[in-house]
Amino acid sequence: MIAATITNINAQSGNNVSTVVSADLLVAMVITETSSLNFGSSVLTDASGGTIELPSNSITRIYGGGVATSAVSPAPTNASYNVTGNANQTYALVLPTSTIVTHTSISTGVFEMDITLMKARFNGAADDATVSNLSAEGSDSFTVGGTLTVLPNQVGGQYTGTFQVSVDYN
Repeated sequence: MIAATITNINAQSGNNVSTVVSADLLVAMVITETSSLNFGSSVLTDASGGTIELPSNSITRIYGGGVATSAVSPAPTNASYNVTGNANQTYALVLPTSTIVTHTSISTGVFEMDITLMKARFNGAADDATVSNLSAEGSDSFTVGGTLTVLPNQVGGQYTGTFQVSVDYN
């Protein structure tokens, strides 16, 4: 004879916990150029070359070597940018270590120049930096300068080039 026993097991109510769920949503940052970097017109005073520094927060150039100021157009301008994104967020700026500008019509001789030591100055900042904060409205701005190296026997004329600037949240 087989006896079957059926036992009811009642689940005991246990402790419950409520878990907080969260998510952060970052709006894609947008960077807009409002003016391009232009070292303006300068005079090569001798064949030795030299440097032209355009500070990040000023269009007053600093000359070294055989290069001097010129009153001929165009005037120098700092590159300037506006940035938008999430309000009150910290972000970082990346500038190139160097970029090359090339003579617009001559491709022989010394027809390229390097721009190095690129630096940025954020809106209202006292010093150059690579990190800033977006305002309560989600905006910021900055200007860029650098140092242009004029090589010995540099060909006179107009030079152009491009460089990349990027921003991203920290």
